[in-house]
Amino acid sequence: MIPAIELDNLSVFFNGRPILKDLNGTFSGRAIGLLGPNGAGKSTLIQTLLGFHPPTKGTARVLGMDVQTQIRDIRHTIGYMPENDSYITGMTGIRLVRMMAELSGLPPADALERAHETLFRLGLGEARYRDVGTYSLGMKQMAKLAVAIVHGPKMLILDEPTNGLDAHGRKRMLELIREIRDSHDTQIILCSHLLRDVEDCCDEVMILKDGKLVTYCNLEAERRTNRKFIQMETRGETGPFLSHVEQLGCELAVNGNRKLKMILPETVEVRDLYRIASETGVQIRRLDYKRDSLQDIFLKAMEGTNGRP
Repeated sequence: MIPAIELDNLSVFFNGRPILKDLNGTFSGRAIGLLGPNGAGKSTLIQTLLGFHPPTKGTARVLGMDVQTQIRDIRHTIGYMPENDSYITGMTGIRLVRMMAELSGLPPADALERAHETLFRLGLGEARYRDVGTYSLGMKQMAKLAVAIVHGPKMLILDEPTNGLDAHGRKRMLELIREIRDSHDTQIILCSHLLRDVEDCCDEVMILKDGKLVTYCNLEAERRTNRKFIQMETRGETGPFLSHVEQLGCELAVNGNRKLKMILPETVEVRDLYRIASETGVQIRRLDYKRDSLQDIFLKAMEGTNGRP
């Protein structure tokens, strides 16, 4: 598979001020999350990949194409859903999506057919002849997604796609993103301040801070290898309890008579420990159970404790 993004010492300066600083990495996931606080450089990175900001130093490649020499080819290959409204006043949904499909290279007849199909797919079939300016916020978000996918892009860049949506609209948007991801026809870059959205949709995560790539995380690998760490205080004779727990495949460390540390395999749940404790006459007086989430990874990156230079 051709990597979605390749960054080779990429730096971007505005008026002599560094915005992106020596970014390096190869990212091949079906869906790549782009995270970072305000001012981290996320929008600048997206705009550089789209050819709006030329690299000051180094370069970047999108699906193997260099942003400095092949930007026209890149733009024909990408679908982009911006954070802010991007419709033309007075245009109906069908006219807007058809026009964008033609600008992306589709013949007029094909563009019209694809526009109808896309709007129906996204639930805007009945509203396709209405002025986009009269759409609700959720409908406008779907219209932006329609513009981004109508030409069948090989890469889809989504900037805050659930911004302002209610619970139902957010759920529907995330379902569509996962459908696109799982089709294996389109790779996705998802920029969002909602960590849950990224965790639900992405298999790789890039975290930017102060223009630097501070963390790369393969979420699929994390999900496969992530283990459950337990700290426990007990009362009673723990010998039979420990024996049963070890038989489940748990790794144990005993600190004194009452304090235990253990790592649970994926097949074992905390409720299994309470069941065994009840069967062996052991009281569990305290239990701390924690699995690292994307939020933990993000916070460690912001604290500078989990990252790379």
